[in-house]
Amino acid sequence: MKSNSISRRDFVRLSAGAVAATSVAGNLAASPMKLPIGLQLYSVRELLPIDFNGTLAKLRAAGYTEVEAAGYYGRTAPEFRHAMDLAGLRCISTHHPLGILLKQQDELIEYGHRLGLEYIVCPSPVRRVPDAKGPLTLDDWRWVADQLNRIGAKVKEAGMIFGYHNHGPEFGSESGVVFYDELLRLTDPNLVVFELDCGWAASAVRNPVDYLTKSPERFPLLHVKDMVRGANGEFHSTVMGRGVVNYRPILRAAKGLKHYFIEQEEFDMDIVEAIRLDAEYMRKLEL
Repeated sequence: MKSNSISRRDFVRLSAGAVAATSVAGNLAASPMKLPIGLQLYSVRELLPIDFNGTLAKLRAAGYTEVEAAGYYGRTAPEFRHAMDLAGLRCISTHHPLGILLKQQDELIEYGHRLGLEYIVCPSPVRRVPDAKGPLTLDDWRWVADQLNRIGAKVKEAGMIFGYHNHGPEFGSESGVVFYDELLRLTDPNLVVFELDCGWAASAVRNPVDYLTKSPERFPLLHVKDMVRGANGEFHSTVMGRGVVNYRPILRAAKGLKHYFIEQEEFDMDIVEAIRLDAEYMRKLEL
């Protein structure tokens, strides 16, 4: 997945602003670092088809106790849940693109209910007109907000919480209106929460602290991801602590946080070792 280019100077500016924004926020009721360490299973997408149960066991050994699904690998809900139980993991959330949710929402909601999920999250939008070309327009995003509200009502009826997860395009704008801001404005807080991917937000030169400070209750979930600039000028996912995203001010501002999931999308070393280092970084992080 591609991200917008951003200079290190921009990241420094973002981090400085984040510190200033949170310096007067007061003490947290509960430190995010006391929360269980979670992993988005997209991080190990290459390993799960080869050895599903063995990979889950390695995640538990690396320090993870919660996960967020990204596909079910042909397993029924009881089978998937049993594998989690065997590994000592709890599947809190799952990702389903909007295009799939629109076609299979009843089936996926039932699956999530049987799996015992707390959250179902949409990680990508679709256009109002499927065969339209180019980036989503403001009208598309407003239509997406309507679909999120509608699906969110069904998910709530099933006893779960529906959320939306960003990448980079959400922070584009049209006529001065930022698409992500419009999603926040148009979605019903009683039906739709947000899972802020801090790495993608920062790569789009958006300060996660600004959103977390303004409406912390809308963000019970976070994706924790570090980013480094590659030779091609674009930012890429890297091991936590080796990139340019400063998580101390972000986590200080995340007063509504219930769960966070580390996600590393790209690797230049053994995947399991990288995932272990990610967990170790978060375990040792002091706010």
